[in-house]
Amino acid sequence: MGRNLEVSMAHRDEADDLEIPTNEKNHDKKSKKEKKKKRKNNEESVNGEPAADQTLTLDSTANEESKSKKNKKKRESTESELEPSEDSEKKKKKKKKEKDLSGAEEEGINGVEGVKGVVVTGKDTKDSKYKALDSFSDSGLSAEVLACCKNFSKPSPIQANSWPFLLNGRDLIGIAATGSGKTLAFGVPALVHILQKDDKKTSKKAVPRCLVLSPTRELAQQIADVLCDAGSPCGIKSVCLYGGTKKEPQISALKSGVDIVIGTPGRMKDLIEMGICRLKDVSFVILDEADRMLDMGFEPEVRSILSQTSSVRQMVMFSATWPLAVHQLAQEFMDPNPVKVVVGSEDLAANHDVMQIVEVLDDRSRDSRLVALLEKYHQSQRNRVLVFVLYKREAARVENMLQKRYTHQNLS
Repeated sequence: MGRNLEVSMAHRDEADDLEIPTNEKNHDKKSKKEKKKKRKNNEESVNGEPAADQTLTLDSTANEESKSKKNKKKRESTESELEPSEDSEKKKKKKKKEKDLSGAEEEGINGVEGVKGVVVTGKDTKDSKYKALDSFSDSGLSAEVLACCKNFSKPSPIQANSWPFLLNGRDLIGIAATGSGKTLAFGVPALVHILQKDDKKTSKKAVPRCLVLSPTRELAQQIADVLCDAGSPCGIKSVCLYGGTKKEPQISALKSGVDIVIGTPGRMKDLIEMGICRLKDVSFVILDEADRMLDMGFEPEVRSILSQTSSVRQMVMFSATWPLAVHQLAQEFMDPNPVKVVVGSEDLAANHDVMQIVEVLDDRSRDSRLVALLEKYHQSQRNRVLVFVLYKREAARVENMLQKRYTHQNLS
């Protein structure tokens, strides 16, 4: 009976085994194995050695951390490529600028060494004979020609960079502010050009060799004053022609002989049409403040006057800006490869160093305010002051008023 019971129990166990689902069966086996491993690990941990599954767990964790770090570095690298830092941007810009400058030099464009804020562009400008002057003596000009520079210690930037080109017969475009010494920048080469002609004596006819066109009467007179003084030691005569006054004295001056004519477009055109002034021998032409002349509507007159000059001529053009109309004029009348000298602002803008103050006063306060301003700014002969008035009669009145208040010495 005992045997039968054991058999029946065995059969029941088998039946029970058959009734247990496979998943549950596997789960029981797995849990048994885990219990055995846990027990074994505990025993090994007690002996001071890590359990096998712990080692695996640590290794896998370390691997995961390593992978995580690598992925993080990769992401950071990608982000840095997509969004460069400020330092890298600055380095890139610096490299690009250096590359652009080197490229410009290869194309014949060079910044003049030793002179800050000067850019010289054009064909063959790096040739040694066009090197900027450090002193007046570097020009190799005679004492008579350089006599007009005796009050200056060294050439101004526009003179230092323009003379080498102009003295070698190159056409030149100069961009420089008023007060930069541009009158002597073109005036001295004009004197040299005239002296180099075979016939060095002043023409006894109204047939000049050099022409200077200026937009206004005031500017023409200023240029004439400088060139008259500069040409006197060399025996070179200059005449100024401008509107708003009688023609007879100017015609008389022309007929007595002239080397350089300085004039405004309107009066020049009138005298040319009258047959008084002939420009067929003019081989050195200067357009001063060309942009202003065109802005004032003188383009037809300028074109007409230039067409009267010699076809073999050297041209100089000074301008504060470089608009399309001036550029087209230069292309039409200048050499195909002129030199451009820019002093100061690279965007070819006019002088920015001008402060204007407007005061609204009644008629009774104007004279006293003018006197106060003169006392403030005209403290020595080194300080020059220009007083502008609206009418000629007002100029005479202001002059008389100032003469009464000041001595002639204080006003000079």
